[in-house]
Amino acid sequence: MGGGRNLVYLLRQGYEVFGVDASGEAVEYVRSVAAALAPQLPAENFRVEKIEAMSFPDGFAEVVVCNSVLHFAADDRQFESMVRSLWRVVRPGGLLFCRLGSTIGGTFERVEGRRFLLPGGMEWYLVDEALLMRLTSVLGGELVDPLKTTVVQGARCMTTWVMRKRG
Repeated sequence: MGGGRNLVYLLRQGYEVFGVDASGEAVEYVRSVAAALAPQLPAENFRVEKIEAMSFPDGFAEVVVCNSVLHFAADDRQFESMVRSLWRVVRPGGLLFCRLGSTIGGTFERVEGRRFLLPGGMEWYLVDEALLMRLTSVLGGELVDPLKTTVVQGARCMTTWVMRKRG
């Protein structure tokens, strides 16, 4: 959720929105935004939880959006746990939309494993096409659109990965 910038449009359009963030401050901020824009939504829709430990039930959501979060994974284990948790809450026929840091289209200094040092000094977990395609297959998903990557002026590469859950 972070600052909830992606939720504002959805809230204004009347969608039933839910979210998680490990930061209590971020959740409180989003709850205040939601209370102003969509007062009918319960504050409990926004929870202080890690992505890999979400309490939403299996097959709960028609669409799950994870924007600029997965590259904060510490390692392969946490990344896969986060992705599996996101996928778990997508209902059959639903969509998982992820935008995450990648090495697709860029060259970065490897720190260890899939952790890379970006030009601005940030260290991120970066995926590549092979990993995303393997996970799409392992999870039983299908790409809705080909992977797309935006190169942000040599500073980072952000890839969009959108899968449909077969069902």
